[in-house]
Amino acid sequence: MRLSKVMAERGICSRREADEFIERGWVFVDGKRVSELGVRIDPQARITLAPEATRTQQQRVTILLHKPVGYVSGQPEPGYAPAVSLIGADNQFDRDSAQRFHPSQLKNLAPAGRLDIDSTGLLVLTQDGRIARQLIGEHSEVDKEYLVRVEGSLTADGLALLNHGLELDGRRLRPAKVEWLNDDQLRFVLREGRKRQIRRMCELVGLTVVGLKRVRIGRVRLGELPLGQWRFLRDDEPF
Repeated sequence: MRLSKVMAERGICSRREADEFIERGWVFVDGKRVSELGVRIDPQARITLAPEATRTQQQRVTILLHKPVGYVSGQPEPGYAPAVSLIGADNQFDRDSAQRFHPSQLKNLAPAGRLDIDSTGLLVLTQDGRIARQLIGEHSEVDKEYLVRVEGSLTADGLALLNHGLELDGRRLRPAKVEWLNDDQLRFVLREGRKRQIRRMCELVGLTVVGLKRVRIGRVRLGELPLGQWRFLRDDEPF
């Protein structure tokens, strides 16, 4: 198995980071330095990183943004601004924090998960491939919580289907947790993130989503982060 793939599957780093570390000679397999891309190894081999690689990972930032409606989380669309355009010194929340914004932190800063243009709430942007894999990897078990305001009527059977039993694009959805919070608002907890998933789920049971806000990813909550502002993920905030 390719060394970079093994490193990514073990959560050591992303595959792109693995290739970077290998090229720099910062990866050791069973105590031997590897500096050639494409090397195949025993999947059970011992892999360690040089101190330089560890320091590089520690310098990479993860940012929590309260995304407003009207911003796209990923690639910009004509006429719409990307959410990353909100990341700057003027929008940093908790400016008394010891960690201050620097333009270099925008390099390779990418969203770890989507939040559509009509939705608001917690969006994670990161330079750290380990966090991206944890949140959006194929086998991610990190759940996400949403508050969803809807119009329409929902039967008991419809609510049961929202929890488990629906399909999108010919694929069965993973079980969710969906419950009423009040007369027009539902709470969704999901462990996957298909494109416009909640809106499409609601359409299948006769509901129209009129407001959607993500309030939690794993153990990290949106909390009091103001709309349109951002802060750094702290070392004591594991997802």
